[in-house]
Amino acid sequence: MEGRGLWKIYQSGSNKVEALREISLTIEAGEMVAIMGPSGCGKTTLLNCLSGLDELTAGEVLVEGISLTASDDKHRTNIRGGNLGFIFQSFNLIPVLTAVENVEIPLLLQGIPAKEARQRSLDALDLVGLKNWSTHRPMELSGGQRQRVTIARAFVHKPAVILGDEPTGNLDSRTSGEVMDLLFELNAERGTTLLVVTHDSEIAARCSRVLHMEDGLIVRDEKSEEE
Repeated sequence: MEGRGLWKIYQSGSNKVEALREISLTIEAGEMVAIMGPSGCGKTTLLNCLSGLDELTAGEVLVEGISLTASDDKHRTNIRGGNLGFIFQSFNLIPVLTAVENVEIPLLLQGIPAKEARQRSLDALDLVGLKNWSTHRPMELSGGQRQRVTIARAFVHKPAVILGDEPTGNLDSRTSGEVMDLLFELNAERGTTLLVVTHDSEIAARCSRVLHMEDGLIVRDEKSEEE
């Protein structure tokens, strides 16, 4: 994943907020990258622009060498659906669907046959330790279990990159550690690239690289000493 000269400017009347200011970065395949910085510095905006969820004011994003920015809406949706997985702090699960039905969504949107989608979703839930909870709806699950469902949904279609916006923000420290263990296992075993916005220095310390942001800029790019 690559961002070239990314600008995001919000205009409200006569007020102009430069949320991103000409950021360029490359996330290599298989990296585990944390984005850190104070509230309002542009972390989530950067994540949303890299994923195509927000439109850029200027610049270009490439995913697997394909320009997300230059694509039309349909192609952009297909790129996101096939190459990207998302984990949000608020889970974003559909309350009327069961765990397995929530996990199936990315596969069904790609046109995967229902029988195959169901089996792959059950396998994904098994991997995160929730196969026996597959028929439960989100409100019947704990916060940690709901985030595990979200993780299963994020990787079930085998994306190149998983993006997380404070994925453990609503969890206690023990559950947070378990959820991050799952993500790091995905990285180690499948080579899935992880890009995670976090305030947690312990999570950042486990990543191979940390991007520090201030006022819409990446002010420091640190690689792990183990790298």
